[in-house]
Amino acid sequence: MPKMKSHSGTAKRVKRTGSGKLRASSAMSNHLLSNKSKASKRRHKSANFVSASDYKRIKQQVANIK
Repeated sequence: MPKMKSHSGTAKRVKRTGSGKLRASSAMSNHLLSNKSKASKRRHKSANFVSASDYKRIKQQVANIK
Protein backbone atom coordinates (compact mmCIF):
# COMPACT_ATOMS: atom_id res chain seq x y z
CA MET A 1 0.00 0.00 0.00
CA PRO A 2 1.45 3.43 -0.87
CA LYS A 3 2.28 6.03 1.74
CA MET A 4 -0.43 8.47 2.68
CA LYS A 5 0.23 11.94 1.28
CA SER A 6 -0.41 14.97 3.43
CA HIS A 7 -2.82 17.61 2.14
CA SER A 8 -0.48 20.31 0.86
CA GLY A 9 -2.96 23.16 1.41
CA THR A 10 -3.45 22.24 5.05
CA ALA A 11 0.27 21.55 5.51
CA LYS A 12 1.06 25.15 4.57
CA ARG A 13 -1.37 26.50 7.16
CA VAL A 14 -0.73 24.21 10.13
CA LYS A 15 2.47 23.57 12.08
CA ARG A 16 3.12 20.94 14.72
CA THR A 17 4.47 22.06 18.10
CA GLY A 18 7.15 20.26 20.07
CA SER A 19 4.54 18.49 22.17
CA GLY A 20 2.65 17.36 19.06
CA LYS A 21 -0.25 19.83 19.11
CA LEU A 22 -1.29 21.60 15.91
CA ARG A 23 -1.06 25.39 15.62
CA ALA A 24 -2.80 27.47 12.97
CA SER A 25 -3.02 31.20 12.48
CA SER A 26 -6.27 33.04 13.13
CA ALA A 27 -8.72 33.85 10.38
CA MET A 28 -9.93 37.42 9.74
CA SER A 29 -6.48 38.98 10.10
CA ASN A 30 -5.31 39.71 6.56
CA HIS A 31 -7.37 42.30 4.74
CA LEU A 32 -10.12 44.89 5.32
CA LEU A 33 -8.40 45.80 8.57
CA SER A 34 -9.44 49.46 8.57
CA ASN A 35 -12.96 48.68 9.77
CA LYS A 36 -11.91 46.23 12.48
CA SER A 37 -11.25 47.41 16.02
CA LYS A 38 -7.73 47.53 17.45
CA ALA A 39 -8.68 44.94 20.06
CA SER A 40 -9.99 42.60 17.39
CA LYS A 41 -6.81 42.92 15.32
CA ARG A 42 -4.69 42.29 18.41
CA ARG A 43 -6.63 39.13 19.28
CA HIS A 44 -6.19 37.74 15.77
CA LYS A 45 -2.40 38.27 15.75
CA SER A 46 -1.64 35.26 17.93
CA ALA A 47 -1.76 31.74 16.52
CA ASN A 48 -4.36 29.31 17.84
CA PHE A 49 -4.33 25.62 18.55
CA VAL A 50 -6.61 23.48 16.40
CA SER A 51 -9.85 22.78 18.26
CA ALA A 52 -10.57 19.34 19.64
CA SER A 53 -13.50 18.81 17.28
CA ASP A 54 -11.31 19.40 14.20
CA TYR A 55 -8.14 17.74 15.51
CA LYS A 56 -8.75 14.21 14.24
CA ARG A 57 -9.62 15.33 10.71
CA ILE A 58 -6.72 17.76 10.40
CA LYS A 59 -4.25 15.30 11.95
CA GLN A 60 -5.00 12.90 9.09
CA GLN A 61 -4.49 15.66 6.52
CA VAL A 62 -1.06 16.59 7.88
CA ALA A 63 0.08 13.06 8.67
CA ASN A 64 3.67 13.61 7.48
CA ILE A 65 4.25 17.10 8.92
CA LYS A 66 6.91 17.36 11.61
